[in-house]
Amino acid sequence: MAILQILEFPDPRLRKVAAPVTVFDENLKVLIEDLFETMYGAEGIGLAATQVNVHQRALVIDVSENKDSPLVFINPEYEVIDAELAEYDEGCLSVPGFYETVARPRIIRVSAQDTQGNQFQREAGELLATCIQHEVDHLVGKLFVDYLSTLKRQRIRYKLQKEQQKSA
Repeated sequence: MAILQILEFPDPRLRKVAAPVTVFDENLKVLIEDLFETMYGAEGIGLAATQVNVHQRALVIDVSENKDSPLVFINPEYEVIDAELAEYDEGCLSVPGFYETVARPRIIRVSAQDTQGNQFQREAGELLATCIQHEVDHLVGKLFVDYLSTLKRQRIRYKLQKEQQKSA
């Protein structure tokens, strides 16, 4: 297992749309293990393959307090079950140090595959629903900052670019 480099906004590779996973082999299992190791190492609750410059429709999530409930979603798609919005202060490992309130549908049903290619469905609410929607956004090249005003997004971009220049 390896800790992978997480791309940071405004890196244009974060805007690339991920391709469906069609091969369920050992390489996919290694990618999933690396995503978990990277996510846990960065103290995140979700990570999409796009964030580590692997443009496949794969993501991992663990919203449990003890980090003992890992979830894997390959080729995820979701539908809204309850359109009532829930607001969370979202952060993102690709937008380090920034948290902003984003409203998303409260309950969803996600359809996905596991690492063997088996199809499954799961209903998710509250934080898990928000996290799934946030990570699926990554797979289509969208970031949580896209839900913010242009001014807030520009401020975040400026501050992150400044930090990236300092550390280069």
